[in-house]
Amino acid sequence: MGGTKGYRSYRGRGSKGKAALAAVLVLVIVAALGFLWVQEYIVYDADGGAHLELPWQTGEAPPAQEEDPQENVEVIVQEPERPTELAAFSVVGTPLTQSAWQETWMGATVMSAPAYNAAAVTLKDSTGHIYFAATDAAAGTVSTVEDTAAALAEVTESDFHTIARMSCFLDPIAARADVENVGLKNTGGYIYYDGNDLNWLDPNKPAARQYLCGLAQQIADLGFDEILLTDVGYPTTGPLDKIDYGGADRAESIRTFLEELRSALADYGVAISIQLPAEVLTSGADGDAGLVLSEIAPLVDRIYAVTTADQIPVLTDAVTAAHDGTGFVAELTAYGPDVTGSCLILPQS
Repeated sequence: MGGTKGYRSYRGRGSKGKAALAAVLVLVIVAALGFLWVQEYIVYDADGGAHLELPWQTGEAPPAQEEDPQENVEVIVQEPERPTELAAFSVVGTPLTQSAWQETWMGATVMSAPAYNAAAVTLKDSTGHIYFAATDAAAGTVSTVEDTAAALAEVTESDFHTIARMSCFLDPIAARADVENVGLKNTGGYIYYDGNDLNWLDPNKPAARQYLCGLAQQIADLGFDEILLTDVGYPTTGPLDKIDYGGADRAESIRTFLEELRSALADYGVAISIQLPAEVLTSGADGDAGLVLSEIAPLVDRIYAVTTADQIPVLTDAVTAAHDGTGFVAELTAYGPDVTGSCLILPQS
């Protein structure tokens, strides 16, 4: 008998069995994938019944998977914009009270023209008085009443663009309080009196500039959007030949003050403006005062000048020519239909 006794040659499972098993596995996988694919085209009607709608039956593309609305959402925080054109009214009353603010605000908002978007408050005037709770101020300068702080808070929390007027070097109280360190002297070594018998801080003295920068920082801390500097410069009336300038270049002293002020307010986001005589805008300079328009304009955001409506175009062009990025604001006694651009209506005397 052929082969080993009691045994046959063993060859394992045949290749046909393996092929059949592989085919079954492929069919299972295809069926599973097909089932998942079909799920996308099962549509439920109003009664809850399910039926199949294939793409070639409806002519529509497969439904796109909806994204979570919370994903890929870009959050943009936009800072409030300052008005490009100002229509400002002046708040009466120094020191300010809540009743004065409300009365002025109501009187301004009921007027039909202009549509006011800004309010100006005097926080330091040319007599040297300060109308907020300033620290490190010269003795006798701070003048407030019980509700001044609350009134100022109402102003800064309002929807208006808020402007704080701050007189600078014309300051009889502070100048007399510390003549050596901050006061402007005459050639005899005493305090200088201008043509109106008033005293000035000396722009060439670092302590005088530092004093004003410190007050401006405190005003910015109150929340005002803009600080309007007035009485910037040297005296232009009285015996000018008797002023002791200390060898200073007057224009350089004013430029230094504005540069130091910008640096002091850099972190506050407050606009810096200056009031200049209209004649400085048309002529370009006032040598006695130390004012040079081309040097001042790049250091401020706006330039104000007391003028009339018919002069607005000329003064606007002068400011733009000095620095294209600086705005002009006309200070007017009243509003009229011929007013163009930004304006600040002065308080009625």
